[in-house]
Amino acid sequence: MTLMNVLVDFARTGRIGPLECGMPLTEAEELLGPGCPHPAIRLRGPDIDGYPYTWGSLELTVTRRAVSGLGIDAYPGSTVRLPELVLPDAESYESTIDREQLLAALDAAGCAHHLNDRLTFGEQSSILTRPGDVCAVFGLRDRKDQVPHPGRHYLLVMHKHTA
Repeated sequence: MTLMNVLVDFARTGRIGPLECGMPLTEAEELLGPGCPHPAIRLRGPDIDGYPYTWGSLELTVTRRAVSGLGIDAYPGSTVRLPELVLPDAESYESTIDREQLLAALDAAGCAHHLNDRLTFGEQSSILTRPGDVCAVFGLRDRKDQVPHPGRHYLLVMHKHTA
C-alpha cells in the first residue's frame, strides 16, 4: 500500500482505514494509541470542542469526545508520517503530490470530484470528492520549497468534517 492508495481510498470512502467521523475518541485511541492533543486541549481540558489530536500527519478533530473530522497533512517538500494502522509497513512517505497526480488517481479509481468554489481562490484550489465527501486543498509553493515544479499546485491537506 502507498500514500496515494490511502488518499484515494479516503477520497472514495470518507474513511481513513478503520477511522471514521462519529466514532468515539476512545475507540480511535484504542486503535492508534494515545494521540498528541492540541495545546488548547491540554490547557482547557478534554471537554473543549473542535480541536485536533494528531498522530504524525494524521489529524482527528474532536467534538463531544467523538471524531468530528479526519485529515491528512501533506505539505509539499516534506514527509507524511502516518500510523501503521493507516499505512502498513511504512513509517513515512515523501509528500510532494501535485494536483494532476491526485486527480488522475481519483479518475482511475472511479472517484468523482468537482471544484470546491469555497476554497478555490488566489493561489490555492480545492476539490470535493463523491461519494466520500472529502475536501482536498492544493496550493502553489515558494521557490525555496523542495518541489520539482514550483508553478504547479501541490496537495496541502485532505480532510472531511461532519456538519
